[in-house]
Amino acid sequence: MADKEIPLVDNATEQLTEEQKKKIEELIEEDEGVTRKVTGFWNVAITVLAVAMSLFAIYTSIFPMPTQILRGVFTAFLLVLSFLYYPMAKKYKGKINIIDIFLALLSIACIAYMLIDFEEFIYRAVTPELWDKILGVAFIILILEATRRSSGWIMPITCLIFLVYAYVGPWIPAPWTHRGYDVERIIGHMYMTLEGIFGVPIDVSSTIIIMFCIFGGFLSVSGAGKFFVDFAFTAMGRKPTAAGRAVVATSYLLAMASGSGVANTVAIGSVAYPMLKKAGYDKNNAGGFLAAGGMGAITTPPVMGAAAFLIAEFLKISYVDVIFLAVIPAALYYWGLLLMVEFDAKKFGLKAVQIEKKYTLGQLTKMYWFQFLPLIAIVFFLVRGYTPQVSVLAAIITCFLTSFLRKDTRFNLPKLIQALKAGSITVLNVAAICAAAGLIVGTVSLTGLGLKLSTIIIGYAGGSLVFTAIFAGIILWIIGLAVPITATYIIAAVIVAPALTNLGVPDYAAHMFIFYYALLSEVSPPTALSPFAAAAITGGDPYKTTMMAWKYAVTAFLLPFIFVLLPSGRALLLHFDGITMVEGIWTIFTAFLGIGMLAAGCSGWLLKRENIIERVVTVIGALCFVYPHTMGDIIGFVCLALVIVMQKLRKGDTGPIQATT
Repeated sequence: MADKEIPLVDNATEQLTEEQKKKIEELIEEDEGVTRKVTGFWNVAITVLAVAMSLFAIYTSIFPMPTQILRGVFTAFLLVLSFLYYPMAKKYKGKINIIDIFLALLSIACIAYMLIDFEEFIYRAVTPELWDKILGVAFIILILEATRRSSGWIMPITCLIFLVYAYVGPWIPAPWTHRGYDVERIIGHMYMTLEGIFGVPIDVSSTIIIMFCIFGGFLSVSGAGKFFVDFAFTAMGRKPTAAGRAVVATSYLLAMASGSGVANTVAIGSVAYPMLKKAGYDKNNAGGFLAAGGMGAITTPPVMGAAAFLIAEFLKISYVDVIFLAVIPAALYYWGLLLMVEFDAKKFGLKAVQIEKKYTLGQLTKMYWFQFLPLIAIVFFLVRGYTPQVSVLAAIITCFLTSFLRKDTRFNLPKLIQALKAGSITVLNVAAICAAAGLIVGTVSLTGLGLKLSTIIIGYAGGSLVFTAIFAGIILWIIGLAVPITATYIIAAVIVAPALTNLGVPDYAAHMFIFYYALLSEVSPPTALSPFAAAAITGGDPYKTTMMAWKYAVTAFLLPFIFVLLPSGRALLLHFDGITMVEGIWTIFTAFLGIGMLAAGCSGWLLKRENIIERVVTVIGALCFVYPHTMGDIIGFVCLALVIVMQKLRKGDTGPIQATT
């Protein structure tokens, strides 16, 4: 289930049929909530509130204010806009009723009550007064309702289960039992402290995530996303792999600036699928390939999914450190995708496709070179030690100023309003999830559930790090079936990461493990939004498309085990603790070899079409290469040499297989 982010390509679905657009919209609404289509006064009201929310975020990035005021005002904007923008039910999508207005006003009252005398308010958290309890209950209900409207029932139900757990602790059998907390204590903790709803997740949403959403809005309005697509497709020539390479290149370029898997999938698929079809890809392979390419956006620096910003906050490290953690795994992911393109071209006998080019690469670069500057600005300011808020603000200003270099990219007042509005509207889904997740984090901190679960997981795994990692991966997969990536990460950060760190895994490796396994929700039915959106574009079977996406995205599910199992594997996270620089570089080199062999094994082609024995040997060699150990490297080279010799000596089976369209 994807978290809603800003799509980067202007009119990304302009090449889709009306039926495809409708199907994709239904999928997104089913996953992320129905949105209102209102005109007149209420459209103006939503626009004014959304622009004000973005301006407030920009102001506070320049002039910081007390934490409780920042989080409180942000949450007020979040709730009011959520009740106006997301209808109570689908039948109300064309109008705003009295209940929506009442809930919006009640949201303002809850926040105003909290902020009037916050010093006194927070000191009453252990023994709340009557009005504290009344408004506290109302506020929790408002958060759950906003989350239900924007992302469905699963997340609110999950939060309610955690709240019930906090209350019924004494009656639960060991090892789950705890002292239990009455309603007063629970409300005080969740509403009146910075440990519950106003905790770390909403802090990151109010400071960093919204700024990156505003940045996405500016990129979209300036046409930067469209330029990235045009640039990647123009760079490819007339080859059987041209269409596939263009998808990989476009995915990577958009991934560096988007952070949204489904937005990238739709944006690229609408342009690329006709060429993939002409080249010879069948519907399910093409859809899986598009979804896997789009999914990489969530893990690709410098702009990643919302969970990446939470990693920095949970670990108390800078965001640039998170970028360094992610850069090699992201490169390995797209390396694997690129090689699968090459192998698929031979396996399926894909045809050369002439990509239509309005301009040459040189002409396009000369006209729009400045569109790369906002991304460069983010990296430059982050590396110089500025906060993510200041860095992305610099990128927004860069995008705005450089847009005046050409008439077709130039900002005017309507475009500026559109960009600011888009930033706030697209943060609503993620921010509501983060606010609700604060109830889960608050329950864990109140009851000590994280330590209990850590002990239980390690106990079931018999103290084995390997089995603990496997159990952790399964738990994350199960959580990801129901809730979005951001929520999956937050839940796992407080209940799964401690199990890994207690067995000696560094905290950064444990959090990168759960970050990658939270991605499973992006390609796991019944909430596999990216593959389902891709299937809507290609006309393929959604579940077969999802399985193809698993094939192309297999790298994302293999590498995390390397992070946690061996110290040398942490070289892939650019950490060289306990190993020399030479050992670290060798680990990275063999990982690239291993991913190359894994791509060959999954595609069924190396020098020629592989038989079953060759595929098995190739996959074994790939796993040995990726596993950072001397013996693993030796076995990997032996397997690679063996497959090459077997294919050189074997005659026949050299031609492509026929793909079904």
